[in-house]
Amino acid sequence: MTSTETDHASHGSDERVLSGMRPTGALHLGHYHGALKNWVRLQDEHACYFFVADWHALTTHYESPEVVAANTHDMVIDWLAAGVDPDRATLFVQSRVLEHAELFLLLAMGTPLAWLERVPTYKDQITNLKDKDLLTYGFLGYPLLQAADILIYQARYVPVGADQVPHIEMSREIARRFNALYGKDPQIEAQAKAAAAKLTETQRQQLLALRREADQDGLVEKRDEARALIAASKLARVEKDALRAQIDGGRRTILREPEALLTPESKLPGLDGRKMSKSYGNAIAIREDRASVEQKVKRMPTDPARVKRTDPGNPERCPVWQFHLAYSDEATRAWVQKGCTTAGIGCLECKQPVIDAILREQQPMLERAQPYLDQPGLVRDILDAGCDKAGAAARETMRTVREVMGLR
Repeated sequence: MTSTETDHASHGSDERVLSGMRPTGALHLGHYHGALKNWVRLQDEHACYFFVADWHALTTHYESPEVVAANTHDMVIDWLAAGVDPDRATLFVQSRVLEHAELFLLLAMGTPLAWLERVPTYKDQITNLKDKDLLTYGFLGYPLLQAADILIYQARYVPVGADQVPHIEMSREIARRFNALYGKDPQIEAQAKAAAAKLTETQRQQLLALRREADQDGLVEKRDEARALIAASKLARVEKDALRAQIDGGRRTILREPEALLTPESKLPGLDGRKMSKSYGNAIAIREDRASVEQKVKRMPTDPARVKRTDPGNPERCPVWQFHLAYSDEATRAWVQKGCTTAGIGCLECKQPVIDAILREQQPMLERAQPYLDQPGLVRDILDAGCDKAGAAARETMRTVREVMGLR
């Protein structure tokens, strides 16, 4: 069965999951434990669309596009090595489905600038990435492009970490605003207009202001104030219902509001205890060779109190202990706790089970990756098929978008 048939036969578009990664460097075990393991699980439960976010990578790497292009092929091999299956998920490249850019453009026409400026990661990254000039329209519009990526596939779920939930909420607001602008139900609008005419002038102005703040400024709490105002009015029940329907939607759903699917936080830190990152030099690549893995783990810092082999230590103060929490069973952890606190084992002895566990985890990844390393054309074939399928789904959404916007 092809991936297209699986989408419709097993799950259908109602259960679509959408996620992507920026191709800015080699994937490491932090990516595996933080995202890819979850992707592998989700592909058996939903119709999954996983994409190479190369346009997103250009928002911060626009001066070195050759790096983005070079990393795409290797990143997809890492996905396949981790167990992502092209027969159960759709893998594609963002820039090869041009409808993403079209929806991004059309959404930009009606998205308030203030929505983009208030995204938490916008100011954070400008502050933290001082070595890059990020005062660009592309970087400011990053969350809107992300919304277009999601909305164009009518995805129900987007797996994200807790720090990315505001981006999903913004995508919901963008979809809600688009539906409010272009999906009006003429019958409900007429009923609401007639009901509003029976309000006092002050009430009408208040209700209009609350709707504007909710729909244009993204202040969703204003909808509750609008409902309270409607409830306190002297209108008949049917008239109140018409106004509530207008506030709550009362319109055709063109773009689906996605739901955040919280991804369990990765329990695997970097080799120095910080977040695993290639830029920190504390990462182990998904397809790192055996000798390098052994060397890196053996050089990991340990509890500073263990200056000599005979000094007792505290596992809670040792970065290696975090790897035992991710990889070791209860018996091994108990051995580490006792051996470290009594100086019964040395740090190199403590590290060996971690080395063995990482190598065991990597072995099937290396085996899955090898056919694609031997035959690079296989990756191109997978992406070609995925781009065709993703393009078909995107075009279906854009036909409706163009129609409601009068762009036939």
